[in-house]
Amino acid sequence: MAEKNVQNNRSNETSDIKGEQDQEYTSLKRDLTGWNRYLFMIIAVIGALYHLYILNFNPIDPWLFRSSHLVFGCILGFMLFSGWKSKNNSIHWIDWIFILATITVGYYIFANIDQLQFRFGVSPTSTDCIIATIGLVVVFELTRRASGWMLPILAFFFVAYVFAGPYLPGMLNHSGYSFDRFVTYIYGLDGVFGVTLDVSSKYIVLFIIFGAFLQISRVGQYFIDLSFAVAGGLRGGPAKVAIISSGLMGMMNGTSAGNAVATGSLTIPLMRKNGYNGRFAAATEATASAGGQLLPPIMGAGAFLMAEIIGIPYNEIIIAAIVPAILYFISVYFMVDFEAQKKNMKGIKRENLPKLKSIVVDSYLFIPIVLLIILLLNGYSIIFAGTAGIVTCFLISLPKKATRMGIKSILEALELGMKNSVQLIAVVACAGVIVGVIALTGVGMRFSSMLLSIAENNLLLALVFAMFISILLGMGMPTTAAYAVAASVVAPGLIQIGIEPLLAHMFVFYYAVVSAITPPVALAAYAAAGIAGTNPMKTGVQAFRLGIAAFIVPFMFFFSPQLLLQGDAIGGTILAIVTACFGIYLLASAVQAWFFKTALQWYGRIILLAGSIMLILSGILTDIVALALVMLAVMIQKVTKPDIKSSMNNKVSKNVSIK
Repeated sequence: MAEKNVQNNRSNETSDIKGEQDQEYTSLKRDLTGWNRYLFMIIAVIGALYHLYILNFNPIDPWLFRSSHLVFGCILGFMLFSGWKSKNNSIHWIDWIFILATITVGYYIFANIDQLQFRFGVSPTSTDCIIATIGLVVVFELTRRASGWMLPILAFFFVAYVFAGPYLPGMLNHSGYSFDRFVTYIYGLDGVFGVTLDVSSKYIVLFIIFGAFLQISRVGQYFIDLSFAVAGGLRGGPAKVAIISSGLMGMMNGTSAGNAVATGSLTIPLMRKNGYNGRFAAATEATASAGGQLLPPIMGAGAFLMAEIIGIPYNEIIIAAIVPAILYFISVYFMVDFEAQKKNMKGIKRENLPKLKSIVVDSYLFIPIVLLIILLLNGYSIIFAGTAGIVTCFLISLPKKATRMGIKSILEALELGMKNSVQLIAVVACAGVIVGVIALTGVGMRFSSMLLSIAENNLLLALVFAMFISILLGMGMPTTAAYAVAASVVAPGLIQIGIEPLLAHMFVFYYAVVSAITPPVALAAYAAAGIAGTNPMKTGVQAFRLGIAAFIVPFMFFFSPQLLLQGDAIGGTILAIVTACFGIYLLASAVQAWFFKTALQWYGRIILLAGSIMLILSGILTDIVALALVMLAVMIQKVTKPDIKSSMNNKVSKNVSIK
């Protein structure tokens, strides 16, 4: 009975906050009613079934499929997102014009596909140019509505570079291109309809529909209940629940910010009740949600794009991603645990948590995820594995009335899948513009040459430079789009300076993910701050502190490739993982000023920071130096412990007297 009440309370908290925060996160999103609502549902369900049918039973020309994929995304997007803030939820006549333009462009490609494959970007007609221009305007406008100004502005700068290139000096100079050639090249298979939209049409939509089935069947709720059962009773339990649940849900969600809103509406209020301040609670949720994008097997759909770009089997990528994801979540766990120790927090009482027996009984709900992993690791196609996951999710929902999916639930899941796909369809199409400009102008190769010249003097400096560029390009964008852009600009340069393709792309992908918690445009932190009611910028800074270890982990790849589970030396791999975990612990201690249940003074923090860096530099000598530094820190702790306690007591008594 107590468990049921707790679950009801959690559901009520979620529903009370969710509607308000969804509006804050996507302020242009409409709440459709009446015939508009039914029309949206019909189009969304048809779109989902169309994708599943084409992917599994009747493949068609890639350009036609990607074009129809974009048409569905744009029609639904202009129905769902308003062009400006308004309390009126009806679809404006301007939206119908955009929808008509979308259908016109889609039909033109369908009717002239054979000729366009040879004309676009080479010798286009005036009609081709007009259609491509309209198509680009539609993509830019939908992206602005669905994800804000950041990505369209970045794409606009790249477009401007196409025409400004002849007047720029040095490495940025190029011969220039006519408008006709540019616009048809970009709105072709090398730009908007290139690799990013290819991955979106084949994989991202499929797995978002899979995630919708998990959600509607309440299998996703089981992930949250499992998180409460496992971590809710631990010290500072709600924060650890947020780490686990946000990680599990985040791997299926292509946006860190969207996941922060979805799970944060539950976890952030619980963290605040447990004693965490609002800013720390929001930052924890944002950091965990971003980490979900690193978690195999789905990795927020970024893994599919990576496999497509570098031509490495998908199962190799998810195996390589296991240890980096674990290191990320270990670092966040240490951060929140040290905070809980400092504030002497307790966990949630056991009687208020889901019963372990019911969690074990319902463990069969994990079957869709387990089956997905097994199929992917055994070399089955991504499409087959994703479809099997959807079917399995439906089948395992049938035994219990609480999870059973009828016709209505299936239609809701199909609609939700397409609805949740709209933003990602928009951003990958817009990212395709940037990728197309990079290919057309060759600026990516110029950037590679610049990285190569830096690396000749200092390889570490080249990596740092690549890190900053990846974060900068990813700010304000969903993970998939951020990675697509960074992979086009930065990864080729890293490969050219001698880094293995998988390592280079994992390096870039990692920073594309953490850009969501990097000020000044920490999108996931801002979304979580809206729920907590805290200052967005300060929340972003706090999230950056919590995720600081994540900024170090990619450098560990370079110094210890074993962390990507590459190579046959099992002993060396185990040693690399153990030392990396220890290094993460030391780094978290230095950041949180807490070591072995005792506060750290400034010199202790410097010592532990140096020790963590030594462990990152992977080598017997550096490991020995790190061990010596840790022993020095422990000795200092023993000597200064009474003074630190006295100092802390003085601070507490001072705070009490002030009150």
